[in-house]
Amino acid sequence: MNAKTSTGSAAKAEMSQWDRVAGMDEFRQLLKAKVSFVVPATIFFIAYYFALPVLVGYFPAFMDKKVWGPVNIAYLFALSQFFMAWIICYLYVRVARKFDDYGVRIMKRLGEEGKKVEG
Repeated sequence: MNAKTSTGSAAKAEMSQWDRVAGMDEFRQLLKAKVSFVVPATIFFIAYYFALPVLVGYFPAFMDKKVWGPVNIAYLFALSQFFMAWIICYLYVRVARKFDDYGVRIMKRLGEEGKKVEG
């Protein structure tokens, strides 16, 4: 007989900390908030990234238009991808502060539940 079956219902009654966190509404809200930013931002960036080779391939005359000296639209678009990555990073850092708030609430609730179990 292993340790899990020998403790019987006591093992079932005592959930792991991860199971308690996974069952919390705050945790589900955190996951939902992360997904609502990360998925659209990723889709946007991938589309933006692959737009350059697609535009160069299908509209070479347009992308070869000179903007300033030897610099054409394709070069500017390629350069803009760096700025777009930085902008998305900045937006993520701003949104991540809300994620931290969810984490604080989760930790606070875990601490409160721990005190109830001890007391």
